[in-house]
Amino acid sequence: MTRALFALLFTSAAVAAPPDFDQAVAPLLVKRCANCHSGDEPKGDLDITKKAQVVPADMWKRVTADEMPPKKPLTVEEKATLKAWIDGGAKWGTDPIKLRPDPADWWSFQPLKANPGSHAGSGIDHFLNATLDAKGLTPAPLADRRTLIRRLYFDLTGLPPTPEQIDAFVKSEKADAYEKLVNELLASPRYGERWARHWLDVVHYGETHGYDKDQPRPNAWPYRDYVIRAFNADKPYARFVQEQIAGDVLFPGTEDGVTALGFLSAGPWDFIGHAELPESKIDGKVARHLDRDDFVSNTIGTFLSLTAHCAQCHDHKFDPISQKEYYGLQAVFAAIDRADRVFDSDPKVTTKRAELQAKRTTLDAKLAALDSTARTKGGKPLADAEAKLTAARKPPALKPEYGYHSAIVKKATEVKWVQVDLGKAVKLDRVVLHPCWDDFAGIGAGFGFPVRFKVEVSDDADFKSAVLLLDHTATDQPNPGVTAVDVPAKGHTARYVRVTATRLALRQSDYHLSLAELEVIDTDDKNAAAGAAVNALDSIEAPSRWRKSNLTDGIFPRAVATPAEINTVAEAVQKLFDDALGAESVGERKRVQTELSETTAALGKLPPPAGKVYAGGVHTGGGNFVGTGASGGKPRPIHLLSRGDVTKPGKVVQPGALAFLPIKFDVTPTAPEGERRAALAKWLTDKDNPLVWRSIVNRVWQFHFGRGLVDTPNDFGRMGEKPTHPELLDWLASEFRDGGGSLKKLHKLIVTSDAYKRASTPDVANEKLDSDNRFLWRQNRRKLEAEAVRDSILLMAGKLDLTMGGPSFQDFVIEKPEHSPHYQYHLSDPDDAKTHRRAVYRFVVRSQQQPFLAALDCADPSLAVDKRNQTITPQQALALLNNKLTLTMAKHFADRVQKLATDDAGRVSVAFRLAIGRDATAKEAELLAKHAKEHGLASTCRAILNLNEFAFVD
Repeated sequence: MTRALFALLFTSAAVAAPPDFDQAVAPLLVKRCANCHSGDEPKGDLDITKKAQVVPADMWKRVTADEMPPKKPLTVEEKATLKAWIDGGAKWGTDPIKLRPDPADWWSFQPLKANPGSHAGSGIDHFLNATLDAKGLTPAPLADRRTLIRRLYFDLTGLPPTPEQIDAFVKSEKADAYEKLVNELLASPRYGERWARHWLDVVHYGETHGYDKDQPRPNAWPYRDYVIRAFNADKPYARFVQEQIAGDVLFPGTEDGVTALGFLSAGPWDFIGHAELPESKIDGKVARHLDRDDFVSNTIGTFLSLTAHCAQCHDHKFDPISQKEYYGLQAVFAAIDRADRVFDSDPKVTTKRAELQAKRTTLDAKLAALDSTARTKGGKPLADAEAKLTAARKPPALKPEYGYHSAIVKKATEVKWVQVDLGKAVKLDRVVLHPCWDDFAGIGAGFGFPVRFKVEVSDDADFKSAVLLLDHTATDQPNPGVTAVDVPAKGHTARYVRVTATRLALRQSDYHLSLAELEVIDTDDKNAAAGAAVNALDSIEAPSRWRKSNLTDGIFPRAVATPAEINTVAEAVQKLFDDALGAESVGERKRVQTELSETTAALGKLPPPAGKVYAGGVHTGGGNFVGTGASGGKPRPIHLLSRGDVTKPGKVVQPGALAFLPIKFDVTPTAPEGERRAALAKWLTDKDNPLVWRSIVNRVWQFHFGRGLVDTPNDFGRMGEKPTHPELLDWLASEFRDGGGSLKKLHKLIVTSDAYKRASTPDVANEKLDSDNRFLWRQNRRKLEAEAVRDSILLMAGKLDLTMGGPSFQDFVIEKPEHSPHYQYHLSDPDDAKTHRRAVYRFVVRSQQQPFLAALDCADPSLAVDKRNQTITPQQALALLNNKLTLTMAKHFADRVQKLATDDAGRVSVAFRLAIGRDATAKEAELLAKHAKEHGLASTCRAILNLNEFAFVD
């Protein structure tokens, strides 16, 4: 220790009072010592938080020698604090030291206050007006009816009202006209589309993976449709939450129970770290750790508005969330990966499919157990014989061009065909089918070779008249391995040769047709199919491994032994196998195989699934994933990671939730993965969980007023904002919870309040007291979101397609899809009718945002966007003025109004009224008419679409 340091320490101790233990010393010990010296198994058996275990002199000796903490000793200032405390008598304060903040000290962790009951008028206005009176603020008058109908339409549907709807509402003298309008808009299918977009922002929904390769997710859209459907049906919020965490467990047999799980997979996913790297590699471990972190952060952030993910490296610095609790949440999702999951619309089919799949899993396990017993008893002779058979069947080194691969389907009996065009009629001797070799799911030789099939030749490409060369469609055929299948052609002359599969090969839990090569040998013993054109019902084009052209490229696997030699070895293996099992077990194995075949056939006879959704689910293994599915989803062990480092795993952590909330997390440490998610779903939606109810009502409030009652909607912790109106927030949360969790009732409660209906006009006196309107003496003037602007432009042009649901439209052209796709928006045609649907149905790319929408502050799908930016920039003006969409739609807008009036002045007036919702003033009409005369009607329509009044709610 330096002389200067000694001087600092002793001088401080001499002239200053000893530091307060709870205020200065305890936080120091927690920050610098407690990571190692606290908890169930503290290092050196020293718990720094307990007075009885701390010897100040010994601690000081280690600190001054820079032994503790290791690697990063205390600073001069920290040593001075510790020394002054010791010299002052080392008086202890709170014992033991609290490692985490007391949840009782923060507003959001408290139980919801008792519902104060009904008030005169809207309860919302009771609370807000009381605050305005206390602050000396005067509420703004109510907005005019034209403003209110436009505000309601945009808020509840995302589209503007027509001039006729505005006129009818303004002229109505009915006392309940406003309430009826609210009910009508909440019942509109457009409501679900509008509010689904808000929700998709929060959960960072996207239709590509993100990261380096940013591959598309063609089956992400069913989750988006689920959200729209749930909002339109006014699904109780608790059920809405539970379905997204554990719908397949809590509500089995329902379509929503599966499609809702798209929530878990909504965020980015590292294709390289998962698909190309095994879990045993460090980068693979990191990828999967980050994946589980996304599950945790998306779940806790979305539903509870907490930053639990801040505890992955250490206990949360500000909120009562320990690192152990964070990894307990990871353990809930320990068996979950992201993959395409099939779903059925018919609950009966769902149940039957689940039963058959479970039965097949059980039979697979029985077969595996019998085989394991045989190999154990058969010992080395059986092992050597099996190794010999594998070597005999396996081809020499494979080339990357594996062959042709059909699309994957869920039904074995779907028909697939592939055919070769020889270019001209050829006299044929035989057709030769060469099976594939692929180790996917351990299949190896004969991968994808059809179980039942036929071979035909024809002179027409449609095979309306054909000659049947081989018919194996009546019975299942054995897998030929890599042995070629010769089909005599008997001298027939034909141009086209087709192979049709009527029962497909099992891939894993699905089916397909694959062939390595199709040779057509003519009577001169030459392969007439070499390099010939290939056509098929469908094809997976993933060069160089799979593509149609591989079928005639001359590349195919060849066995190292003849078929006769292979059969001899196979018979020897079978004898050793049966001898090891014994007669009784051999009979049992045959019964299991028969039952397994029947079960697989029954699965194949079920109606095809309604579709697939990219969702969270148990991965069944294969590729670079741990195979967890065979045991019903055996969760991976989750270790507490020192500093979040996957190379420094600590103790195994059991599934759990956040202990500071007084809600039981009812699950055992050995519970299967489904029970873990179900327990979390119930824990989240418990009536005594104050965060879940406060969080959602705050989000809804924010989207109606532009700012939440809590201005940090994703952080209700100590680093977030406090509510401006805590009593109102609790009243709303209680009303929402106790009223069945109806979002539509919550919307109606808000939009029928005077606070919502107030004008957005400024007031100088009020602004001096509350310049940013935190206490809502007026309504906030809000810009339209990017999607609402785009949809309104299409609506004005008469081009908006209101078709609901289904696959997303793509307003881009993909380049290089086989590796790292480039999403080229500038190549899209704005006149393409497929792109004229509402923006909520747009294919959302993470790596390259849609330029027009991005300029207008559209959410970045790589992030969980709890609140969008609201900016006014030159880029926005330029986008609205010059983007291809605006230019094209302005012309269609002009064509539309061309038919609605007889002269340009009338047409301009009609265009203005359609877009703005009111008649133009005399001055506005004069300027617009002059512009139309000089620059044309399309240019004038373009100018109208660029008015501020078009792009703002009111």
